[in-house]
Amino acid sequence: MAQERSPALWLHTQPSVTRKMPVCHRILLLLWLLHFSSVYSDITDGNAEHLKREHSLIKPYQGVGTSPSSQWDFWGSTLVTSQYVRLTPDERSKQGSIWNTVPCYLKDWEMHVQFKIHGSGKKNLHGDGFAIWYTKERLHPGTVFGSSANFHGLAIFIDTYPNDEAPDRSFPYISAMVNNGSLPYDHGKDGRSTELGGCSVEIRNKDHDTYLAVRYSKGRLTIMVDVDDKNDWKECIDIGGVRLPTGYYFGASAATGDLSDNHDIISMKMYQLMVEHTPEEDNQDWTKIEPSVSLLKSPKDNIDDPTGNFRSTPLTGWKVFLLLLCALLGIVVCAVVGAVVFQKRQERNKRFY
Repeated sequence: MAQERSPALWLHTQPSVTRKMPVCHRILLLLWLLHFSSVYSDITDGNAEHLKREHSLIKPYQGVGTSPSSQWDFWGSTLVTSQYVRLTPDERSKQGSIWNTVPCYLKDWEMHVQFKIHGSGKKNLHGDGFAIWYTKERLHPGTVFGSSANFHGLAIFIDTYPNDEAPDRSFPYISAMVNNGSLPYDHGKDGRSTELGGCSVEIRNKDHDTYLAVRYSKGRLTIMVDVDDKNDWKECIDIGGVRLPTGYYFGASAATGDLSDNHDIISMKMYQLMVEHTPEEDNQDWTKIEPSVSLLKSPKDNIDDPTGNFRSTPLTGWKVFLLLLCALLGIVVCAVVGAVVFQKRQERNKRFY
C-alpha cells in the first residue's frame, strides 16, 4: 500500500523537482505550504494525550449525575441517554442545561462540541437554540437559552430563531459574547449590541451530526464550524484581545418558547493546547483576570451597526496569504523591471567603447 504523504514531505523527498523550478516559483510554493500548514493547525488533531477527560462529556456519559463524584451535573428538561444528552425535547416552554462540576485551570484550550438540532417545525417555526458557556457561575437558570443573562465569562450562542426579524441576517446564527456581569444579553435583539462577531450557518435537521470548535489561546478567540461532517472547518469568528480567567466552568444550555426543537449534545471534548507563555504571564494569577475584550470600539457601539459585527477583527489566514503574495509579486515585478533597465544601460554603455 502506498504511503500517504503530506505536501511538505513530498517536497522534501523530491529534490530534483524543486531544483528545476525558478526561484520565484519556489518562493510561491513555500508560501502556499506555509499557509496550508497554518490552516490545518487551526484545529487540533484530537491528540488523546491532550484530551482532558475531567472537562469532557463523552458517551456513554458515565460521569453524569448528582453524586459527589460526578463530573457533570444537569438541570431542567435535560435527558441523558446512552447516545446523546437532550437539553430540550421538541416541546414548548422547556429549559435544560448540563454543567461541568470541575473548574478549568487551563490557560490555552480548545473545546469541540458535537451536536444536533432537529424537530418538526418548518422554516422560522422552530426555536430557540442553545448556548455553550465558560462562566464563573454554573447551574444558574435564566432567560438566555436557559441560563442567566448577567454572566461572568464567555458565551457562544447558537440562535435558531430571529426575534429581531431584521432582513440583513439569516438564521440559524452563531455569535459570541464576553461579559463581566455588567451587560445583559438582549434576547429581543438577538444579542446584537453585545456580540463580538458571528456567522450564519445551516445546522438544523441535518442527516448527520454537526460540530463547533471553540479555541482560546494567548488572548485570541476563534470559533469554527463543520456543518457537513467532513472535517472541513469553516471560520466563523476570529478575534484578539480577549481576556478570560481560569477557574471557570464549562456548560451547555438550551430553551424553547412558543416554538421548539430537540437540542442534543453528542459530545463536548476539551483539549489542552501546549503554548509557551512569558515569565510575566506564567507568574500572573489567572484566576483574578476580569473577563474583557480590548477592541477599537465597545460592544455597546454595535447598537448602531446593522450587521452587528466588529469591523476591527484581525486578518484571517487567507488575507495574510494574499498580502504576502501581492508583496512577493511586487518584488518580482520590481526585480524584472530593474533587470531590464540594467540591461539597457549595459547595452548603451557598450556603444561608447
